[in-house]
Amino acid sequence: MVVAAGVPPAMRHSGPETRTLALGGRGDRYNAPMTAPELPALALLADELAVCRLPTDASVPNWAWFGELTSITSTDDELSLVCSAADVPPEIDHVAGWRAIKVAGPLDFDLVGILAGLSTTLADAGLSIFAISTYDTDYVLVLGSRLDEAVSALESAGYEVSSRE
Repeated sequence: MVVAAGVPPAMRHSGPETRTLALGGRGDRYNAPMTAPELPALALLADELAVCRLPTDASVPNWAWFGELTSITSTDDELSLVCSAADVPPEIDHVAGWRAIKVAGPLDFDLVGILAGLSTTLADAGLSIFAISTYDTDYVLVLGSRLDEAVSALESAGYEVSSRE
């Protein structure tokens, strides 16, 4: 049995091959047990990604649309882009070197703990993440320099990770 750190004993489920997942991701209202066969399949995306910060009044540039993943978030403070690192001009404020791990979807909005299970597993391995959720699924970005560690940690926790490279 694997139990996420910080989960009170009263919230733990002690059935065989059960993971108790901390809060986070879709349906972030309570903890729920997830058995090993329910762990979602994961796939590595091939592109190296960059996380970019643009001014709030900027338009989304054409170069952001190339590659296999583009995510755009606009707030009162910034315009953030996640896109192919190969296409980001050097004058743009960005951090390159990210790789994406995609959760097989589509995911039902009532599912609980998908992102929490991934983030807890990676946090326990000392890995930082950048998470993106879409209508259909979730993506977890890890630094490419630590991708092998991330895949190893996820596989050790029972996740199946396939490569799309």
